[in-house]
Amino acid sequence: MLLVTTVFVAKTGAQGGYENVLNHIEENNATLAALRERTEAQKIDASTGIWLANPEIEFNYLWGSPKAIGKRTDISIRQTFDFPTAYIDRNRLAGLQSDNAGLAYKAGRTDILLSARQVCINLTYQNNLVKEYSARLKNAESIAVMYKIKLEKGDANAIENNKAQLNRAAAMTELSQIESERDALLAELRRLNGGKEIVFQDCDFPDDALPADFEGWYAEAETKSPVLQYVRAQIAIDKQQLQLNKSLAMPKFSAGYMSEKIVGEHFQGISVGVSIPLFENKNRIKHAKAQVKASEAALEDDKLQFYYHLQSLYLKAAALRQNKSVLKQSLSENNSEKLLKKAFDAGEISLINYLLELEYYYDAIVKLFETERDYELAIAELKAMEL
Repeated sequence: MLLVTTVFVAKTGAQGGYENVLNHIEENNATLAALRERTEAQKIDASTGIWLANPEIEFNYLWGSPKAIGKRTDISIRQTFDFPTAYIDRNRLAGLQSDNAGLAYKAGRTDILLSARQVCINLTYQNNLVKEYSARLKNAESIAVMYKIKLEKGDANAIENNKAQLNRAAAMTELSQIESERDALLAELRRLNGGKEIVFQDCDFPDDALPADFEGWYAEAETKSPVLQYVRAQIAIDKQQLQLNKSLAMPKFSAGYMSEKIVGEHFQGISVGVSIPLFENKNRIKHAKAQVKASEAALEDDKLQFYYHLQSLYLKAAALRQNKSVLKQSLSENNSEKLLKKAFDAGEISLINYLLELEYYYDAIVKLFETERDYELAIAELKAMEL
C-alpha cells in the first residue's frame, strides 16, 4: 500500500506563515467539513414543509344488501389550504433559517481558526525558546568541556567542574522539555489540519497593531461578531415565527371533487370546507411572543458580555504592549552577555558568578518572549471576528 503524506512548511514571515496555515486548516479541518455538511442539511430542512399539504384521494366500493339494490361507488379528491398569508410567512421564515444556518457555520469557523492561530502563536514562542536554549546549551557544553580539561590539568577543582557539568545537564533537560512541548503543539496543529503534517518554523511574531481607540473600533467589531449576528438573526426568526403562528390561527379551507354512483343514479360535483381554529393552535401565539422577548433579552446580555470581554482584552493587550516595549529597550541597552563572557574568559569573575549573572539576562529574554506571546494571544482573541 502506498502512503502519501502532504507536508506544508510554514517558514516565511510570521504573518504570511500564520495566514497560510489558517488557509490550509480551513480547507482540511474535519470539524469544519462536518459543519459545512450540517449547514447544507439545515438549509434543506428550512425549505421542507413550506408547500401545500398533500391532496387526499378517497375511493369507496360498497356492496349492497340485499343484492337487489346493487353496488355503490364513491370517489372524492380534496385539497386543504392554509390561510393564504401562511405560505408567504413560511417562505420568509425558511429564508431566515437558511441564512442563520450560514451564520452558525461562520461562528464555528471563527472558533476553529482562532484556536489554530493561538497554536501558531504558542509555536512561535516555543520555536524562539528552542533557538534560545540551543544557544545556551552550546555555551554550557563549551564551559563543561573547558572545565573538564582544566580539572585534568589541575587548573580547576572538582566543585567548579561539577557546577559546569550540572549546568550543561540542566540546559539539556530544559531544551528537551521545550522541544517536547513544541512537538505537542505541532501534533495539535496537525489535528486541526485534518491529520496532515505541518512543519511550522516561524520565530517572528506578527506584531499586530492594537486599535488606537477602543470605543470606535468596538462599534465596528460588534457588527462583525458572528455570535451577535446569529442572535440578531434568531430574533428575526422568532418574530417571523410569531407572524406565521398568527396566520395559522386563521381558518383553513378545503376544496375538491366528489362523485357517487349507485344503480341507475350518478351524483357528482364540487366540495368545499372550512376548519375553524378553536383548539389546535391554543397558546402558540402566546408562546411565540414569549420567545421573541427571550431572544431580545439574550441579545442584550450577549452584547454586554461581548463588550466587557473585549474591553478586558484591550486593556490587557495595551499593558502587554507597554511591557514589551520596555523589555526590548532594556535588553537593547543592557546586553551584558558578551561583557560577562569576556570577563569570565579573562578570569575576572568566577564560574558561579558568571552563571548567576548570565541567568538574569536569560530570564529577561524569556520574559520578553512570554510578553510577546501573551500580547499576540490577546490580540488574536480581540480580533477573532476578522478571521
